[in-house]
Amino acid sequence: MNHALNIDARNGNAPRIDETTPRALPSLAGMTREELRLVAIDCGVDEKKAKMRADQLWRWIYHYGVTSFDEMTNISKDLRAVIAEKYALHRPKLIDRQVSVDGTRKYLIELAPGVECETVFIPDVARSGALCVSSQVGCTLNCTFCHTGTQALVRNLTAAEIVAQVMIARDDLEEWPTSNENRKITNIVFMGMGEPLYNLDHVATSIDIISDGEGIAISRRRTTVSTSGVVPKIKELGELTGTMLAISLHATNDPLRDELVPLNKKYPLKALMEAIRAYPGLSNSKRVTFEYVMLKGVNDSLAEAKALVKLLKGIPAKINLIPFNPWPNSPYECSDWDQIEAFADVVNKAGYASPIRTPRGRDIFAACGQLRSESQKVKASVLRKQRLEAEGQSNDAGS
Repeated sequence: MNHALNIDARNGNAPRIDETTPRALPSLAGMTREELRLVAIDCGVDEKKAKMRADQLWRWIYHYGVTSFDEMTNISKDLRAVIAEKYALHRPKLIDRQVSVDGTRKYLIELAPGVECETVFIPDVARSGALCVSSQVGCTLNCTFCHTGTQALVRNLTAAEIVAQVMIARDDLEEWPTSNENRKITNIVFMGMGEPLYNLDHVATSIDIISDGEGIAISRRRTTVSTSGVVPKIKELGELTGTMLAISLHATNDPLRDELVPLNKKYPLKALMEAIRAYPGLSNSKRVTFEYVMLKGVNDSLAEAKALVKLLKGIPAKINLIPFNPWPNSPYECSDWDQIEAFADVVNKAGYASPIRTPRGRDIFAACGQLRSESQKVKASVLRKQRLEAEGQSNDAGS
């Protein structure tokens, strides 16, 4: 089966992009079932049969991951030809793909000229592997410990652009057709660039597509949406998506959280905790994940660990302790490992699971809070040119 992205046989690492499909045509990849039904009607299918055709298209696109209409063998050649005149199956353009020494993969994706986002695949977490997707290009929140937050918001991503991140990663990992056995991507986390609740409609639609059992089939219970605390949208997120909730917390009192997460000035901790307690379906089997980045001398004292336990009292919760991932000129340092372990011990003894998240992908700036760093400093086209030049020099040296 031919896919839009394959591994270059020369070195096993560099991606090879299929540029044969005209990009002026709208792509069916990323469309909803209803949009595919309207496509069928637009291509001359009778309205009574349009749903059936849409279901066929859906399965080819999201179960098999095809990038050629020729592969849709249960659709007539004549209809395929009509569809191919008006629509395509391409993904957004993959600009760069980096692989960390720990196996983490980071994808730089061009959504439109000058509009890029990053997506990260993290192996060997949860049941198998998690894909961290972006919901915006840039961010408005300006969290002081997060490099992504230093980059201005460009725009929200569409549902199709969010789904495309999953499809590109599955192309790379050769995960088509969908199978329930030996899957590499088992979990989706909305923890990439942007604040998902400021783009909730598109996030919710993308989750509808990703979770559909006849397609990509990553369930809502294996999908986590992280927010810095957009209080009015938290309950709506649960009602629309039924996903797991994560809170980017990082502080136990308003003065410090005002500094670390400026959104707290608008939605302080009391309001945030009330919204979390009202999250639909909250239970011991559907716990909230609280993310807490460990900043040396800032929020890592044992007194703050005790304050964290008090703050979360009565909430079914897990606390992810995240060693701070450094970036150039950042104003913080990572807490000492002994201090992180002592902090975790206080939380664990209070009955909360508090795993210390192992930093992944630091060498390629793919770790938590680092996304878009390298691509922001050096344009993707320059990065790609430098890589090709380096490969050429290596080949010359070996000849």
